[in-house]
Amino acid sequence: MLKFWKAHALAMLLTLGLIIFSAPRAAAQNDGKVQGSVLDFEGKPWADVPIKLKGDQGTVQESKTDANGKFSFANLKYAKYMVTIQAPQTQPIDIPVDVRANSAPEINLNYKQMLEKNPEALAIYKKQQEEKQKQTGMKEHFNNGVAFLDQERAAKLELAKMPKDQQDAQKAKILDLSNKAVAEFQDAQKAAPEKDTNGHIFWARMGEAYDLAGRNDDAINAYQQAVAAKPDNAGYYNNLGNVLARAGKIDEARAAYTKSAELDPANAALAWRNFGISLYQAQRLVDAIDPLKKATEMDPKNAQAWYLLGTCMVADPSIYKQTGDKIEVTPKPGTVEAFQKAIELDPNGTWGTQAKQGLEQLQQLTGGIDTKVGGAKKKKP
Repeated sequence: MLKFWKAHALAMLLTLGLIIFSAPRAAAQNDGKVQGSVLDFEGKPWADVPIKLKGDQGTVQESKTDANGKFSFANLKYAKYMVTIQAPQTQPIDIPVDVRANSAPEINLNYKQMLEKNPEALAIYKKQQEEKQKQTGMKEHFNNGVAFLDQERAAKLELAKMPKDQQDAQKAKILDLSNKAVAEFQDAQKAAPEKDTNGHIFWARMGEAYDLAGRNDDAINAYQQAVAAKPDNAGYYNNLGNVLARAGKIDEARAAYTKSAELDPANAALAWRNFGISLYQAQRLVDAIDPLKKATEMDPKNAQAWYLLGTCMVADPSIYKQTGDKIEVTPKPGTVEAFQKAIELDPNGTWGTQAKQGLEQLQQLTGGIDTKVGGAKKKKP
């Protein structure tokens, strides 16, 4: 329906299109009646349009049009009244009526006829109908894209549970769902009304669809478009950082996570932890140490971050030194404390259990490892 009407255009519509007449009718004293109908911009009955009747003595009655677009007020005193018709998303129309004996004022309002008699208003309406159709198409494509994205997400979770001989087929399925999701979001993007302010959402969704399928370059581009369209969204920078880190673009990833943390200080620890996790998953364990340190400093109660920090420190090649036939291990400062902190925070959980194992292995490593063939591992005295 029309979302805006110019005041002068509305006045013209009323002058040209309003039909009001009094039909002869026998009426008992104080048994007046006002009735009428409302047709919409397509000439069809307009149901549930609010109608208000206000008498010259201040009395007010309210009603709505029925399924056939009709309304009526009965048992009225003979007097002057103002009928106000408030069709959705239009300016209210006030119509004066005089209820007297032997008459029943009837108001028939046809918005289609009013439009047809006013070229300017008709052009506005047609343009808005076109925009409405575009928006309907946009929503349909967007919802289809979300459905495919949900399926892709579920398929990705299943992939981790499958034996290796079944994973290739599952990866192909994920890629297919990714392509379908992206195609729908692109169609939604094309169908979006002019000056649509939600374009960043399409890019962000495409970024997720690409990311789930492991299409790093496409995902990076999509998330970059999202942050360009919505530069104050911390989540978009975080997601961009995740992909950049996995793609080995460490400096760019750090910049994205830093921006995410700046925009959302309350979740800065999460941004740095995600940076560390992404690097850990990409087997860039040494690079993950710095962001994990920042994450534990900002949120010292997260067991996962402490465990990953300890694990990445143990993976640092610089702590291992070949001395003769054995490897001497000198842990980085804070390694033992990181494992201990994870155990303290999550004693019986996943991170605490793995931290205990990591600490035990570290204790064995610090006694030195004999590299001779058949050599026995030496224990710390």
